[in-house]
Amino acid sequence: MNAAAPADDAQARLAAARLWAAHRQPYLASAIFATTVHLDPECPTIAVDRSWNLHADPVRVLALRTDDLGRLILHLVGHLVRGHADRAAKLGVADDNAREWWNRVADAEINDDLFRVHALPPVANDLPATFDAPDRGLAENYYELDAVRPRPWDCGSGCDDGDRPWDRDGIGDQQCELLRLSVAGEIQRHDAHHPGTTPRGWLRWAEALVPSRVDWRRALAAEVRRSVASASGRVDYTYSRRSRRAESTPDVVLPALHRPVPEVAIVCDTSGSMHDRLLSRVLAEVEGILVRAGLRQGNVRVLAVDTNVHAVRRVTRAADVVLAGGGGTDMGAGIRAANELRPSPSVIVVLTDGHTPWPARAPKGAKVVVGLLAESAYGTPPAAPAWARTILIDDRVSAAPPMVRR
Repeated sequence: MNAAAPADDAQARLAAARLWAAHRQPYLASAIFATTVHLDPECPTIAVDRSWNLHADPVRVLALRTDDLGRLILHLVGHLVRGHADRAAKLGVADDNAREWWNRVADAEINDDLFRVHALPPVANDLPATFDAPDRGLAENYYELDAVRPRPWDCGSGCDDGDRPWDRDGIGDQQCELLRLSVAGEIQRHDAHHPGTTPRGWLRWAEALVPSRVDWRRALAAEVRRSVASASGRVDYTYSRRSRRAESTPDVVLPALHRPVPEVAIVCDTSGSMHDRLLSRVLAEVEGILVRAGLRQGNVRVLAVDTNVHAVRRVTRAADVVLAGGGGTDMGAGIRAANELRPSPSVIVVLTDGHTPWPARAPKGAKVVVGLLAESAYGTPPAAPAWARTILIDDRVSAAPPMVRR
């Protein structure tokens, strides 16, 4: 057998796996392709070093399916992007036992997010639950646990800052930092265009590195105003009053032109998974937006919805809202009920945590703006449908008095 054949096959599989990984999490693509791949039979694992080299044993590469190898690449790049080697050095991780434990808890920090997007690698697969630890923690938190155990997989010096015989020179510290800044920006841009699809851990990391300049209040206000302005700008004919030109054609009834005043319906998710305080804060923000749009009196109706519509009422301020419900969740029922109101709303605002089925298509005649309510303790909410304008609303908002739920 040609000795070069296994190496060629391993190279091809690594190339395919990197493409798979970049397609699965596109905001990490620049980091994935910034690593330099080295096939190294002397390396007994598949690992990364501090200089962003990826070292791979051809036998281990060929033992993994392409998609599983892609999952492992996402995992290893996670160590580099999150700076686990530098963090291990700052924490004083020095001896072999400590490095083995750090490797495992750093794996858990990354895998927490990979698990939620079905990208957990078959190797290096520790999770916080492995150590009876809560989700959403940092490696430093898990490292304090009294549970030093051997690591099942060596992720390399790019994880624990310990020298390996196969390490090589690569990109410098300054370029590493620039890459991290670039990835943080890609994560924020991806989340802005596809809210709810980016794992919460990556968002938290990107926000810590490059604080977002986008205030969700301004983004939500812009979307609601845009929808209201579009509805306000519509002009239609009506026979409910005579045209001003009717005297010129006494034998013909001419319709008059009218500009409808937009109606707005707010569908509030009142299922058991929702939290009154966050919902009340957002309602207060929506109230302010609608007041500034001139829609305070009589043009706003609020629907309290879980799997059924429990209340529909016109409101003049957020404090008038009584949130009824507490069962399952089906925002599709709320959107359908809102669209069937008379007069029909031009704009439907849905406030939900995203754990709901959605209609297959947008309602006719109404624009839909979805406010996805996220709390850091519960992770990133599921994505809203592509036909709706979506704003991700996190829990770092100013305090407001809670609404009444009954």
